[in-house]
Amino acid sequence: MLRFLPAPIHGAIGLVAFALNTIFWSVPLYAAALAKLLIPIPAVRRWLSAFLVEIAENWIAVDSWMMRSIQRTPWQVTGLEGLRRDGWYLICCNHNSWVDIPILQRVFYKRIPFVRFFIKQELIWVPLLGLAWWALDFPFMKRYSPEYLAKHPEKRGVDVKTTRKACEKFRNTPTAVLNFLEGTRRTAAKHQSQDSPYDHLLRPKAGGMASAVAAMGDMFDAILDVTIIYPDGPVELWGLLSGQLGRVVVHVEQRPVPPEWIGGDYANDPAFRASFQAWVQQIWAEKDALIGRVLQKV
Repeated sequence: MLRFLPAPIHGAIGLVAFALNTIFWSVPLYAAALAKLLIPIPAVRRWLSAFLVEIAENWIAVDSWMMRSIQRTPWQVTGLEGLRRDGWYLICCNHNSWVDIPILQRVFYKRIPFVRFFIKQELIWVPLLGLAWWALDFPFMKRYSPEYLAKHPEKRGVDVKTTRKACEKFRNTPTAVLNFLEGTRRTAAKHQSQDSPYDHLLRPKAGGMASAVAAMGDMFDAILDVTIIYPDGPVELWGLLSGQLGRVVVHVEQRPVPPEWIGGDYANDPAFRASFQAWVQQIWAEKDALIGRVLQKV
């Protein structure tokens, strides 16, 4: 019914519905997060962590149902065969819009473990969200800039050790970690300013993915190479809420983690860094060609 309403009314109803759903699930999530923060008993914290994931996934389920209700066209999703709820995955994806995240949550819901992403350690102090990310066991990373490391060489490798320690909890907990390799949402202006060699993508930044591999590489069963395409053009949050999101194409390809990546030193080994970047650039070239083929069929 919402699909036939004028966009402003459609969007207002969608905004209220998503806001109410956010409030509804935020209350038990923050209550459980606070309990996890205050109770230092490991067994209780593990139980609360599982309970928090259940809350987050129920939140996602309702959001996804509402997305289907306001979506004008069906999605085309391929490559989900063989995914496991009890697996460990590293997800690399192109980035078009803030809508990419709810799309990924809907596509992978109950097919793989709850999707997390690496967060800079400083962001734990973000009001409300920092506590939620901590409670949901999002891995926090300690990153040093090249300028800082030049002045403090003794800190080299500390960021990887800190991140690896933060990820130790995932040894016995199936996990999916998301990385947008472009580092930012693609726009025509950014594409032009970068002088990107790809027709439909920004230049990939391999450093974030390399950090994830350094911290968790021996845990991952596979890399999920995800391509999100909007044949009718991407929209932001209001476009989603007001029913302006057109066709969505999502392709998932499972790729093995190259064995030579395990134990590699991206920061200090030029040969390894060059090899890692070459792999990422090849994947990006294939992704760019796939997007081109899909758009040609429009």
